[in-house]
Amino acid sequence: MASGAGGGGASTWHPQEEVLREICGLLEQQMTPTADDKSMIWQKLQHYSQFPDFNNYLAFIFARAEGKSVEVRQAAGLLLKNNLRSAFNTMPPANLQYIKLELLPCMGAVDRHIRSTAGTIISTLVQIGGVAGWPELLHALLKCLDSNDVNHMEGAMDALSKICEDAPQVLDSDVAGSSERPIDAFLPRFLQLFQSPHSTLRKLSLGSVNQYIMLMPKVLYLSMDKYLQGLFVLANDPAPEVRKLVCSAFVQLIEVRSAALEPHLRNVIEYMLLVNKDSDDEVALEACEFWSAYCEAELPPENLREFLPRLIPILLSNMAYANDDESLLEAEEDGSLPDRDQDLKPRFHSSRFHGSEDVEDEDDDIVNVWNLRKCSAAALDFLSNVFGDEILPTLMPIVQTKLAAIGDEAWKDREAAVLALGAIGEGCINGLYPHLSEIIAFLIPLLDDKFPLIRSISCWTLSRFSKYIVQGTEHKEGHDQFDKVLMGLLRRILDDNKRVQEAACSAFATLEEEAAEELASRLDIILQHLMWAFGKYQRRNLRIVYDAIGTLADAVGGELNQPKYLEILMPPLIAKWQQLSNSDKDLFPLLECFTSIAQALGAGFSQFAQPVFQRCINLIQTQQLAKVDPVSAGAQYDKEFIVCSLDLLSGLAEGLGPGIESLVSQSNLKDLLLQCCVDDAYDIRQSAFALLGDLARVCPVHLHSRVPEFLDVAAKQLDAQKLKETVSVANNACWAIGELAIKVHKEVSPVVLAVLSCLVPVLQRPEGLNKSLIENSAITLGRLAWVCPELVSPHMEHFMQSWCIALSMIRDDIEKEDAFRGLCAMVRANPSGALNSLVSMCKAIASWHEIRSEDLHNEVCQVLHGYKQMLKNGGWEQCMSALEPPVKEKLLKYQV
Repeated sequence: MASGAGGGGASTWHPQEEVLREICGLLEQQMTPTADDKSMIWQKLQHYSQFPDFNNYLAFIFARAEGKSVEVRQAAGLLLKNNLRSAFNTMPPANLQYIKLELLPCMGAVDRHIRSTAGTIISTLVQIGGVAGWPELLHALLKCLDSNDVNHMEGAMDALSKICEDAPQVLDSDVAGSSERPIDAFLPRFLQLFQSPHSTLRKLSLGSVNQYIMLMPKVLYLSMDKYLQGLFVLANDPAPEVRKLVCSAFVQLIEVRSAALEPHLRNVIEYMLLVNKDSDDEVALEACEFWSAYCEAELPPENLREFLPRLIPILLSNMAYANDDESLLEAEEDGSLPDRDQDLKPRFHSSRFHGSEDVEDEDDDIVNVWNLRKCSAAALDFLSNVFGDEILPTLMPIVQTKLAAIGDEAWKDREAAVLALGAIGEGCINGLYPHLSEIIAFLIPLLDDKFPLIRSISCWTLSRFSKYIVQGTEHKEGHDQFDKVLMGLLRRILDDNKRVQEAACSAFATLEEEAAEELASRLDIILQHLMWAFGKYQRRNLRIVYDAIGTLADAVGGELNQPKYLEILMPPLIAKWQQLSNSDKDLFPLLECFTSIAQALGAGFSQFAQPVFQRCINLIQTQQLAKVDPVSAGAQYDKEFIVCSLDLLSGLAEGLGPGIESLVSQSNLKDLLLQCCVDDAYDIRQSAFALLGDLARVCPVHLHSRVPEFLDVAAKQLDAQKLKETVSVANNACWAIGELAIKVHKEVSPVVLAVLSCLVPVLQRPEGLNKSLIENSAITLGRLAWVCPELVSPHMEHFMQSWCIALSMIRDDIEKEDAFRGLCAMVRANPSGALNSLVSMCKAIASWHEIRSEDLHNEVCQVLHGYKQMLKNGGWEQCMSALEPPVKEKLLKYQV
């Protein structure tokens, strides 16, 4: 294709004029293509990209095509960057060397866009290949920085700032043949550039140093004083982006290197108070992050205490909506307008998890963009949790003044005051408690305010007091107030404004979780409102209605299983279920909603179960096909369909119990499930093992033919590496093995020792591990010991002590009973194996509140009596004397 291609050194490569013209022409056409051109241009570029020196042409056009427009040269550069990502490892070394050499002079180009694109390509090369194989780069960067030519300095700093952002560790690594790391040479130069008269250089150098606060290389640690002096000098920089970076530095330092700031803390706090009111919103926002960061780092509150009377008014004034806040525009939108696709936030389904310690839901603020208003409210929330009621004397007079402000123009102040009450609703609850019913009585009428954003924030703030609103129902006034809040939120659920609908539904879901059975007597009216909303809402808010219905089902459980309620609830949901296609993502929240309903209705769901079950099977099948062949599946692969379908099947298994058997027997579920258990996506595996455990409980007979394979893939999830990377998959697999074991008995024996070797380390070194994984490991080990004592008991002394400690942490339930049956079976098979762990075993037995199963109670008595007889010559008494009095007292019920 060109002279010198494939052979010779990089310096001998020259482009062919004709090819060069053609590629430049294609890049020019690509700037303003018509629809027909697009595929033609793409095909021709594909054709050229097959040639080994195509990227040389792109580098040549970028670096040397002086007669071409900057846009064409940039396009060549960006295409080169993308190609390097995919072709780096297969490129002829001579071509790579040619590209690297062409790029370096571009850092000093006169045109800023060329310099910036060069920096982007250089950073990409460094990310992929490091700096060791490109010694010329470090030399060129240092030369540019020391040149005093502004273009060269800016070009080098642009490249370095991108490297520091994308791959900071590369510059903080040893380079063969050099006694120092690259950062050792660059950092002093960055600090020097803090004093540059050019704001771009000040910004890039400060941004680059900030990237190393977390890594803290030795050279930065030793230059900390100089860095801090530099920050104080830049603190009043005329360029807002520099002031923003100064704030960002202080925020990061307070998070990870607070000791460095300690001597200067008063000055830093004074500065942050000042810039928290900066005329530039981005600077004020970055400064505002400091207060939350300080509280989260659990630093001494007294350093902040004296500043609270000045800080709190600033936060409150920043909590009012800014005039350009996009929420103001959204709030005026007509609720009957259909949502556009871009209005729909991505949603994340969390896979089913079997255990006591699931991932906590973050308290979802009602909209998505982070801004000064929300950051100020978050800071107030943090301060209220650290200082509690101490902040009320400063805060409440301002809140009361704002709430009392009259007139339409003051609505933003009133709204900010309601937001403030919600923000302190957790931290200051003791101080607010005596006035809570007044506060709630004040908020209820605001649910009907003429300003939609006051209506929406009142929903949120009331939801922050849900717990106390529900607690108050024990007396008449509280009961009436609960009703008023409930009816107020239901009215707002039917608001014409989308923002208010969203806030009301979310607030109602929070109230439902707290109120639980308190809602049973009001189910009629709640369901009617939710179904009216169902008919009224556009796509985005429909998702939140599904969530409110699902939360209601979780809250009231079997109460829902009455014909009069099902007649209101099910027909609209089933109509929607039938209307949505198998590739419509609006199915996800509906699948989640059905999961909760199936669990709540139990056997009552059986009349709806068949089509729901079948559709889940079809969805999984379609998606497994789409993964390998989207054309014949007629769908694009999206694993979320599989995860939601598996979780709904789990909900059916839990709800219908053995009633699911006829559906499973007529399907190929076990084969699909086995495929899901070995899927490369961890959330599919997580949900698959949850379903495996649920099916093992209710219809093990239909798994029978594939039990060895299920056990084998489940055991493979427990190796040490997987425990670290995908703990929730391991947790569910571990639980499923235990459920299978108690159903298939000896058939579990081929995997017993492999599973044992994975579970014992979990119990021996539980520090930092998920609590559920430890509990499930203890239970599964006990269940294996119960069905195969002859295999497990020879290894008892290796795990008995740590296992008993884990057992004593588990609450009384049927799973704990199984584990103790295992303990008794092992002791019978190998009594001496527990001798050294007798004290721990007694504590584990004493951890029972009450063993409900009579035969297990008797077995435990026999075990304790056996050891009492076995330990002659004061051995038993010695063991007893090591136990605390409450433990001894609990052992009395076992007659020892």
